Amino acid sequence: MITFLHGKLVEALPTQAIVDVHGVGYEVLIPLSSFDKLPAPGSEVRLLTHLAVREDAHVLYGFMSAAERDLFRLLIHAVSGIGPKTALNILSGVSAGAFRHAVAHGDVKALSQISGVGKKTAERIIVELRDKLGAPGAFDSVAGTKPLTADEQRLHDAVLALVALGYKQPDAHEAVKASLAVLGAQATVEQLVRAALKKGA
Repeated sequence: MITFLHGKLVEALPTQAIVDVHGVGYEVLIPLSSFDKLPAPGSEVRLLTHLAVREDAHVLYGFMSAAERDLFRLLIHAVSGIGPKTALNILSGVSAGAFRHAVAHGDVKALSQISGVGKKTAERIIVELRDKLGAPGAFDSVAGTKPLTADEQRLHDAVLALVALGYKQPDAHEAVKASLAVLGAQATVEQLVRAALKKGA
């Protein structure tokens, strides 16, 4: 089992990163929540990893925090019908704290707005994870996730809004970054979303 990679970040995209570890390049699939925390390409990086072994491939998933990896593992191991791809979508579409809150309060609407998660899947997530919220284990570490700063939360909310409006997550992320470059750091969530929609129209 590969538990982490420590090396030079060669390439970073919203959905994947390539890390050079002593001359070997590892392709790692990542959620947006980890992409936002990556250093600039060429910098040293440490990614916690989860290796999924399939008949046709060995796929490495990477995370910038233990809380993200714990939530990823909990989703794929504890919720029937949730695979790595959907688990990454969930981590990309909502913060760990917001996810925990939605599950605890049975908020099907909030969960079903995440790309790749329909109403039935959202209901199944709530049923199968709600009892684990109060128990010790993987989910407890999620509660200790460092809260986003006000600026990070604003960008995160803008991305979520675009995803809810039908954007794919990488496209939503890039659209928000482009809007931020035009409008400046003081732009509100509404301004960022409106600018992204106007540009995409």
